[in-house]
Amino acid sequence: MRLKTILYCLFFIPLLFGCNELTKKTKTIKLAHGLDTKHSVHIAMLKMSDDLYKLSNGTLKINVYPSQQLGTERECLELLQIGSLEMTKVSAAVLENFAPKMKVLGLPYLFRDREHTFNVLDGEIGQELLDDGIQFWLKGLGYYDAGSRSFYSKDKAIHSPEDLKGLKIRVMESVSAMNMVRSLGGSPTPISWGELYTSLQQGVVDAAENNPPSFYLSRHYEVCKNYTLDEHTVVPDILVGSTHFWDALTEQEKEWVKIAIKNSVKYQRELWLEAEKEALTEVEKAGVKIIRPDKTLFSDMVTPIYDEVKKDPEVYKLIQRIKNTK
Repeated sequence: MRLKTILYCLFFIPLLFGCNELTKKTKTIKLAHGLDTKHSVHIAMLKMSDDLYKLSNGTLKINVYPSQQLGTERECLELLQIGSLEMTKVSAAVLENFAPKMKVLGLPYLFRDREHTFNVLDGEIGQELLDDGIQFWLKGLGYYDAGSRSFYSKDKAIHSPEDLKGLKIRVMESVSAMNMVRSLGGSPTPISWGELYTSLQQGVVDAAENNPPSFYLSRHYEVCKNYTLDEHTVVPDILVGSTHFWDALTEQEKEWVKIAIKNSVKYQRELWLEAEKEALTEVEKAGVKIIRPDKTLFSDMVTPIYDEVKKDPEVYKLIQRIKNTK
């Protein structure tokens, strides 16, 4: 009889009092991206996962899938659209194919400096851009720092736009990126990030462009021994959620997710500054020649892009608002 009483107390009493450990269910959020596990964005995402789990008392959990495990950036966006994936990280350049206003962020020499960049992205304009993909089932959730993009080349060093002539340069699947390379005299060649190392090795392309941490962590410096810091574009990484996933969350759950994202973004931006310094130091140790050109040689060459943008009044207005942001 005593044994029955003990079993009753152990099993039924917690149920009567609504024991959280027995009744709570955990919602799992799948988050996929194409970056290396050492990248600051991935590390910040792990923090976001931990923070969200604690904030939600274990009812929300993020599983992070790095290194294109679930597909390329474009493929992950398509998975979001059909509701097969909850969140992903993509470059703003790739997102412009789904959210038209995003192409403004691919314009060369748009921002004055780092402070100006984040004043824009964290303000009204940045939110407007994040919301532009909602009609296509894509909800922008925040901006990670991806620094400035610069050219790196296999054989021919790039000191001025003249040196880009005749070079096949890998770009993202972005109209803005292709227009920018053409305006500087190069031949843009869209290739997925995961295929780029081999493409450089085999001579499919002669050069590429990206920020220092990506150049370093991808080990592209093993193939390309020239890195030209012309810093032509500042294209942020964007955390994107499926509207199917977002709309299914309760208001409380949305608040927890927003807090976790905000903490993650702040943390990543701090990590980024150190990652940039480390990347440049390490690639130089590995024999890469760091070239610091006269940037005006490059910025003067892209003026026709801005003239062309005037034909799109909506984007041109955005440019003026960005330029006037303090």
